[in-house]
Amino acid sequence: MIPKVKDLKLIATHMYICDIYDSKLRSSCERFSNNCNPDFTNQEVLTIYLYAMNLEQRLKIKQIHEYASDYLRSWFPFLPSYEAFVMRLNRLSEAFKNLTGALLSGYCPRDCDYSTSLMDSLPIIICSGKRVPSVAKEITDKGYCSTKSMYYYGLKLHALAFHRPDQLSFPESIVITPASENDLNVHKQNGSDIPNRSFYGDKIYQNTELLKYMARTCNSEILTPVKGVKGQQETTYQWGKAANDLYSRTVSRVRQPIESLFNWFIEKTDIQRASKVRSTKGLLVHVFGKIAAAFIYLIFNS
Repeated sequence: MIPKVKDLKLIATHMYICDIYDSKLRSSCERFSNNCNPDFTNQEVLTIYLYAMNLEQRLKIKQIHEYASDYLRSWFPFLPSYEAFVMRLNRLSEAFKNLTGALLSGYCPRDCDYSTSLMDSLPIIICSGKRVPSVAKEITDKGYCSTKSMYYYGLKLHALAFHRPDQLSFPESIVITPASENDLNVHKQNGSDIPNRSFYGDKIYQNTELLKYMARTCNSEILTPVKGVKGQQETTYQWGKAANDLYSRTVSRVRQPIESLFNWFIEKTDIQRASKVRSTKGLLVHVFGKIAAAFIYLIFNS
């Protein structure tokens, strides 16, 4: 048994999933076989995963299944074994991806500043760079995380987020790439043609040619902390140091909420650690399932 208030949230989560499944998710996970209508439905799989993660902080699939078996059996009498539950989850990897897109596009807060965006990336780590992973090789590779000062195998989660005054930024788009992909290249492909926008990022987004292109064609700009010039004379450096430091602090203060957003992801879902995944589909569920769980939490606690 679970408390009544949690009963109501479980019902609300299930009703939301049933509604969006019929309208947007069914086509991405529909099965064309004699077992296309199992007793334990895809809607129930999604509901259990999202509910147990965002309300009960069960961050591992094993913990989610154990919680459902111990406390939700009366709601889901056809809950299968752990192995079957994992298999059903992995079949829904594309559904989780579409669900994440629907949550981001359908629940954008009213206080978003649509003229200001923040950019950054978060490493999703399968293992350290000293080891070679045996799973998801087609979508992962080796990269470097400057924040942790480490090489790792895995993915990068690139977020472009609307600025919100005194609040966590809200993602406009989320893209995953292999770990070695440069953040600047991702922005060139996904954000450089957005018009009338000020983008705030770290120093890796500095590129003179891109800045000129965006200003000329889109009336947009990228603002980053000042990057040191190699070989610059000390007198020239000291002359502009005070102004450069003030400008860099201002830019960093504006873009700080996207770092807080990533920290919130990690706290709520432990998204950064993916060492337990055993397949490509499992890795996609790990990424998009946890993002969906985080935003389901926002929706039902707003």
